[in-house]
Amino acid sequence: MRHVLQSPTRLRFLLYDGIAVPRRLATFVRRVVPHAAHELRRIRTLAESIPDRLLRDEALASIDGKAYHVAGAAILATFLPPAAARHYIEIVAPLESIYDYLDNLCDRHPDVAVDAYPVLHQAIADALDPGATPRDYYALGPSGDDGDYLRTLVTRTQRSLRRLADHELLLPVFAEAAAYYADMQTYKHYPAGERERALVAWYERNRARFPDLNWQEFACAAGSQFQVYAPLYALFAANPNEIQPCYDAYFPALSAIHVLLDSFIDQAEDREHGELNFANVYDGERRMRERARFLASMAQDRFDRLDNPDRHRFVLHVMSLFYLTHPKVYAQGLDSQAQLLLRALG
Repeated sequence: MRHVLQSPTRLRFLLYDGIAVPRRLATFVRRVVPHAAHELRRIRTLAESIPDRLLRDEALASIDGKAYHVAGAAILATFLPPAAARHYIEIVAPLESIYDYLDNLCDRHPDVAVDAYPVLHQAIADALDPGATPRDYYALGPSGDDGDYLRTLVTRTQRSLRRLADHELLLPVFAEAAAYYADMQTYKHYPAGERERALVAWYERNRARFPDLNWQEFACAAGSQFQVYAPLYALFAANPNEIQPCYDAYFPALSAIHVLLDSFIDQAEDREHGELNFANVYDGERRMRERARFLASMAQDRFDRLDNPDRHRFVLHVMSLFYLTHPKVYAQGLDSQAQLLLRALG
């Protein structure tokens, strides 16, 4: 907040709708963040008991380094009554922890073969389907005993989803989101050169449905989790008719922005580890800003078709402001570029 208050660009971005956004942000910080932190502490206790050192290290690193992911994933709980908000977070926290843990395994664990990626990511598909039977997600690696950590996160998510009335209405969009995510993570972690070719070919197979995107934007959109959390919110808000419209509003536009901004602040880390960074795929910073502006306009247009579009604009603005005021921005000397990106998104 200190950086926001000291930056006219960021302050204007925060106050785009007057004091409504700061008020909602205060509600988010006061009501949602503490409960998300509580759920994450429970998950961390579980991770601490993982017998295998490498698996334990990655589980703890994914929690300690990405705690803000769980809070951000629960942002739509800001607009739910307290009991419903707690239930929503009880679904989102273990689910987001699965996403983050698997991402760390694929990025950092030395013993994860390419064939293991889709098997590991079946955990997300199963977590999103309360009727699915948990399986051996480590069948193709990595080796080691995780003390049922991953399976427990899956069953916790399933159990909380099962308590939600009419949860079966979510299954079609959940299944598609999980399939796209698994594909993206698999292709993204191929060796350098091969991964780009695989992602481009994957987009070409889906181009007819998403003709306005570039291949990297399709990959970014598939790599987000918001297309799960937004339809879930629609059902919690007693608006099942908005499940599919919410999915379409967030995927691909806001979802692509989400992962693009994540890539923007991870440029140094990705260079260090030789990972694919989607922000660096564009032909220069100006082109990236043009595409960010286009995606934001698409998202705003689709939000306008929903009930309470201001709630979804709040998500876009707070997410963008958070990423573009992250400490990584200043550590990498990216403040000027971040401010230009904010103007494009606003």
